[in-house]
Amino acid sequence: MKSDVPPIQYDYCVTCPWGLEGLLEVELGELGAEVVRQAPASVFVRAPLEIVYGILLRSRLANRVIVVLGQFEADGGEGLTEASAEIPWETILLPGKRLRVDFHGRTDQVRHTMFGAQCIKDGIVDRWMRHFDTRPEIDPKHADSRIYAHLHRGRLTLGLDLSGDSLHMRGYRLDGAQAPLKENLAAALLFRAGWPAMAEHQAPLIDPLCGSGTLVIEAAMMAVGAAPNAYREFFGCENWAAHDEALWEKCVTDARTETRRNIKHSSLKLLGFDRDAAAIDAARNNAKRAGVSSLVEFSLQPVEAWTPEATSGTPGLVMTNPPYGERLGDIPELIPLYAALGHKTRQLGVGWKLAVFTGNPELGHRLGLRAHKRYNFRNGALECKLLICPIEEAQVKPAGETSAPQEDAQAAAPVLGEQAQMLINRLVKNRRQLSKWLGKSGVTCYRLYDADMPEFAVAVDVYDQDVHIQEYAPPRNIDPRQAERRLMDAVAAVTQVMEVSPERVHLKTRQRQSGTSQYERQSRSRHALTVTEGEARFKVNLRDFLDTGVFLDHRPARRWVGEHASGKRVLNLFCYTATATVHAALGGARESVSVDMSNTYLEWAEENYRLNRLDLRRHTLERADCMDWLATARGEYDLIFMDPPTFSNSKKMRGVLDIQRDHVSLIDKAMKRLSPMGTLLFSNNLRRFKLDPDVAERFAVTACGDDMLDPDFKRRPNIHHVFMIRHRLNH
Repeated sequence: MKSDVPPIQYDYCVTCPWGLEGLLEVELGELGAEVVRQAPASVFVRAPLEIVYGILLRSRLANRVIVVLGQFEADGGEGLTEASAEIPWETILLPGKRLRVDFHGRTDQVRHTMFGAQCIKDGIVDRWMRHFDTRPEIDPKHADSRIYAHLHRGRLTLGLDLSGDSLHMRGYRLDGAQAPLKENLAAALLFRAGWPAMAEHQAPLIDPLCGSGTLVIEAAMMAVGAAPNAYREFFGCENWAAHDEALWEKCVTDARTETRRNIKHSSLKLLGFDRDAAAIDAARNNAKRAGVSSLVEFSLQPVEAWTPEATSGTPGLVMTNPPYGERLGDIPELIPLYAALGHKTRQLGVGWKLAVFTGNPELGHRLGLRAHKRYNFRNGALECKLLICPIEEAQVKPAGETSAPQEDAQAAAPVLGEQAQMLINRLVKNRRQLSKWLGKSGVTCYRLYDADMPEFAVAVDVYDQDVHIQEYAPPRNIDPRQAERRLMDAVAAVTQVMEVSPERVHLKTRQRQSGTSQYERQSRSRHALTVTEGEARFKVNLRDFLDTGVFLDHRPARRWVGEHASGKRVLNLFCYTATATVHAALGGARESVSVDMSNTYLEWAEENYRLNRLDLRRHTLERADCMDWLATARGEYDLIFMDPPTFSNSKKMRGVLDIQRDHVSLIDKAMKRLSPMGTLLFSNNLRRFKLDPDVAERFAVTACGDDMLDPDFKRRPNIHHVFMIRHRLNH
């Protein structure tokens, strides 16, 4: 039914994601609109109603189409209400419909969008009540009509949203994989990659990390000119008083007819594959709902298993949105993934093009291809880049020339520079120097590298078949991009030297710690390995915490404790996961007490006890602040191991622990619990630690020095300090 309201010439604000304004302006021009101006995340146009309906149905880039109802000078809440009441809502909205107000912007007087929306709503209600007996119903969750209000620098724009839900919601994607691209962002990426021109020549398209299939589905609809929103069930324009129902039905019918015809007569076959079976199922279902199942093919396959062959036909586009590595720990697996993408695409032949959308441009360097074009986008709040890499003659082997499997693997390895090669040489040298000691000692968990070169400030620890890399946070004067690139070089170099699969490489950043932040959980993978140290077995976790459960530099101290514990009463203070106590128990300790204030690590310690079949009645664990525990403890111990943190201000403690300031008090309290013939092994990791001379005057003190450092830690002799402290009556 056509409205009796006379037609009014409106301007329209078409919104889009940030960075798409230029593309949207071109698209709107092609759809027949007259472009008035660009604005941030929007384009203003004039157009007859038929063109506006066409934009709603056919735009691949727009979020919303707003009919602009008025612009006003307004600042505070009262001004918003007065401006809103000037709009003739009685001629714009239909009676009995539910409304919501979407308010954007703020001023000194309007600091919250909910307050701004309330002020606009009050103006609508005031105006409506002058003409009708009923109030309009406000229902943000189930609105029939959405009011658009944008306040910027005292300028208020009011409008009616003709879209309903955002136009990127085509209606086909009910199934989504993890972190899917929005449909209009996917379309924008395809435009920038030059896909429309390639599709005209029936070029192929492949997405080897397709997820729920958004890029492939959008590419298929774009290639055949399918109207992306032809089958959406609801648009906001249907509840606009100026809506022309007959014209709308004609536009919808034309869009659907054209879409069906174009799909039916197309011979395109676009390919997507992924290693996630759930994602492939979602992609197939999404393609079916989008009506393009005949144009696309999705299969279950990891990138590593992709076997592309050089083609003599029309070159095509490899386009994908790989993981970005938001978590640092993901980087080891992503470096070879990006390298494989570049290598596999080169095998397709000259003229092919690789387009990679990534939120981590440094990973883009691992493609081994030069990006001829880079475009800036945002994926939500994350700044991203689209890298366009054409395959050129020099990057492709001559026809008929084949490679041995090992040569292919080498070609797919990450590209490393001169400095990275120097790191590889250092890792090989360190490994060779440690090999004889490792063979004799039976040690399988050791430090291979510890910031030996200033360019690569990382520590590399080996845990049997796994590798743990800790990056020391770079100084603020270092370019973050350069630091990130060097970190990725380090990961690639370590993976190459150690010949381990990426999933066995675990990466973390070690920053200056405060309180017990070194004990805080970094993820919840529940990753666990069991490693051996002499006769002891320990649980280690290389992913979830900054420290792994075993301090490798304390290996000689634990060994000494085990060798001197036979028949003794042992006390382990600040016990962490009680690895030293395990050695003591296996060494024949009569009984032991281990004290720490972390429930997490005491539970971990109990797991270590059970791994080693210790009697938990004789070897007990106590949760307490060690300072408080020592102040109230009774009884004597023949061997005390105390390894306090450098600093702690944990909420579980009554005070603050500073080891340089407080070590005398700690030692005094521990010595009160030490038997006359006993030994206190006192250790700490403060690089510049100085033992107070007063301690040496009152007790017999021996600095252990190199005796408490195995060969893998002797490159940094100040990594910790260990002292044997006894009562003077022993001498």
